[in-house]
Amino acid sequence: MGGHQAGEVASRLAVETVREEFDSAGTDVLVSAVEKANRELVSRSTDDPDLAGMGTTLCAMALVDIGGRDAVGVVNVGDSRLYLLSEGELRQITEDHSLVATLERQGRITAAEAAVHPQRNILTRALGIDGTVMVDSWEIIPVVGDRYLLCSDGLFNEVDENRISATLRQLADPGEAARELTRLANEGGGRDNITCVVVDVSDDTGRDTDRDVVGRVLSAHTGGDIPIDAPATNSAQSGADQQIKPKVRQAGQTLRSRYTWRVGAFLGALLAIVLFGLGFIVWTGTNTWYVGVEGDSVAIFRGKPGGLLWIDPELSEITALPLADVPAASLAAVTAGVEEPSQSAARRYVANLIEQHDRATSSTSTASTSSTSSMATTTTTVG
Repeated sequence: MGGHQAGEVASRLAVETVREEFDSAGTDVLVSAVEKANRELVSRSTDDPDLAGMGTTLCAMALVDIGGRDAVGVVNVGDSRLYLLSEGELRQITEDHSLVATLERQGRITAAEAAVHPQRNILTRALGIDGTVMVDSWEIIPVVGDRYLLCSDGLFNEVDENRISATLRQLADPGEAARELTRLANEGGGRDNITCVVVDVSDDTGRDTDRDVVGRVLSAHTGGDIPIDAPATNSAQSGADQQIKPKVRQAGQTLRSRYTWRVGAFLGALLAIVLFGLGFIVWTGTNTWYVGVEGDSVAIFRGKPGGLLWIDPELSEITALPLADVPAASLAAVTAGVEEPSQSAARRYVANLIEQHDRATSSTSTASTSSTSSMATTTTTVG
């Protein structure tokens, strides 16, 4: 924020400060490092008129220590995001600090309205704007097979979450996944800077094994939403401002004719909706694919997992992957059925599972045991 040059300086200074200040493995240390970065940005923008108004969003993760056990510490300020892909499902961990996200959380606008809201680029929190800043933080249990994505709005404003999830599931190499997400964002318009960081958990021997890993999140500390007096909708006039002119009835026959026309139009629209719904159900039940289980093998089916109303899924092919070789992190998802947009996408997903199994088998035979968690991280940034 504050122009290209100032925004670039703000981003670089924030990253450098957090790296320098994060000198011990604690979530509170990570939060303090972000707060220090905010003060540095405010100081620089005050001293240098060319940098006045500069700011940046920041989303970061690090390995932290909780009672002698490993955890993933996450901090966020602004509308960059951290996603977690676990057991085939993608979910957003962080909360966007923006006007439309706040209105959506308050139930004042819908997700569809938020996507086209004229003020969707207004942030409610950012680094460099004020001397103090609220920093959201989370602590997450690391589990082998989990994949994290840190990204700027230049990605998720151009690529929908279903496409992001499919890409992260299909590409085993984190570097390749980051590059493909960047390519998709540019293909979708590339109207903003695109930053993607893909992080795979490859070892979780240092985590607390007594903790329930379902849900993954151990703790979350968020500052909440600020009060907003903005209108809940995008309409130019409120209901109180709109003037409704009464309609005058001309005659009894005219009233009956108008009533009959409206009923006919309503019935016609209703019939069209019903036919469209039936057509959509048939199309969805016969033109979608998923990876599931057939006997002791992983198989590809045409249709929806469990069927859709009267349409049962159809077995398309039994793959060469035994169910016993499916990575533990993906076993529950495969058993339930992993939906894919096409047969080729389903085959790529199975190939990815085979590759994960082969890598795990290879690393088990050669790697020595480690008592701490390690992560493989690849960053792709397009300015």
